[in-house]
Amino acid sequence: MSAARTNLAEIISRIPEEKFSVEKRVLRVLTLTPFYPSIEDDTLGCFVSEPLSGTARFGIENEVIAVRPFYRHRAHSVHSEISSNWKTYFSLPGNLGLPTAGHFLAADLMRKVRKMHRVRAFDLIHAHSALPCGHAAELLSKNLDIPFVVSVHGLDAFSTQQARGSMETWCRRVSARVYRSAQLVICISDKVRECVARVVPANTAVVYNGVDTEMFSPTSETQPAESKSPLIVLSVGNLIPIKGHASLLRAFGRVITATPNCALEIIGDGPERGNLVRLARELAITHQVRFLGRQSREQVSEAMRRCAVFALPSRYEGLGCVYLEAMASGKPAIGCRGQGIDELIEHGRSGLLTSAGSETELSDSLSMLLHNAELRHRIGTQARNTVVERHTLAHQARQLAEIYRECVR
Repeated sequence: MSAARTNLAEIISRIPEEKFSVEKRVLRVLTLTPFYPSIEDDTLGCFVSEPLSGTARFGIENEVIAVRPFYRHRAHSVHSEISSNWKTYFSLPGNLGLPTAGHFLAADLMRKVRKMHRVRAFDLIHAHSALPCGHAAELLSKNLDIPFVVSVHGLDAFSTQQARGSMETWCRRVSARVYRSAQLVICISDKVRECVARVVPANTAVVYNGVDTEMFSPTSETQPAESKSPLIVLSVGNLIPIKGHASLLRAFGRVITATPNCALEIIGDGPERGNLVRLARELAITHQVRFLGRQSREQVSEAMRRCAVFALPSRYEGLGCVYLEAMASGKPAIGCRGQGIDELIEHGRSGLLTSAGSETELSDSLSMLLHNAELRHRIGTQARNTVVERHTLAHQARQLAEIYRECVR
């Protein structure tokens, strides 16, 4: 496998599915991840959990260990056809523990994983994020003498946005070693791949996230009815500054002067909530804005179906599953140029792209869509087609399965 980006995903996408139906040896994959649905939060890490069931069709048997540091509230596994359990591990609190957490995690898991491996051997470890799971996977793979791959889910590939000073240097060094040691670094977009490649030479492949196109699907109507009131602009994401909710509120404040019959719904929670509530009050739009907090997976899919437009002007996004979920729901999605989503949205055809931080462009895009039902329908239809043709969970599962097989040869 070359040190440059492999074109494996593109090759797989051109091979008929029946080619993968032939009997092959079942591969056992151990997934280590800090992101996974729990009883407490069924939306956490759905981008990790949802493709796993599909890989079984291609001869992959998955076992999942989801992890979190001991000082956070313990999570409890949800019932699933994929064997999974949550484990806690020792770590120094906060970002101070980032560069050393992988050592502690590997030490905590070593006995359990070696016992599992003796009973039924694993062929591969798939870690999600370099720290701590990728680092732990590197140590476990050496002990078990099996390969590991690591997925990178965001633009902060080296945790340098989380840590500062000497911690930043330490995180970068450990992450770089993980990426060099991995059999393959799986990136969720070319933007993410570029972030890795700028720092360290590594074998990389791009596998875009897939969407459950049954859970996220359009309403039964072929076209939105004009009489529906109000027209809803929906945004879904953690309430942190990089997601751009403040820009969205200000852009929405401009829109409602000409389009009073609309509302903004924001799903998510986080440290910015208080500031955003105050901003809505200052803009005198509190009656048109609803902060819905965290919602279940089913509630998010229902919100996608009832909205007219989806908007998340995030300025630091590796890809963004919520854009794909909106597209699968047949809704026009507005994202920002220069982020991972601009690799999948064709501006003006399957969605709209604005410049990050441009409230004028964002308000103009919102106004254009809210005033034109036919345009919303046309873009939403093409958005749905884009996902169905190339970005379903089945597409993602097939690519992962073939990557696993390539890595254990």
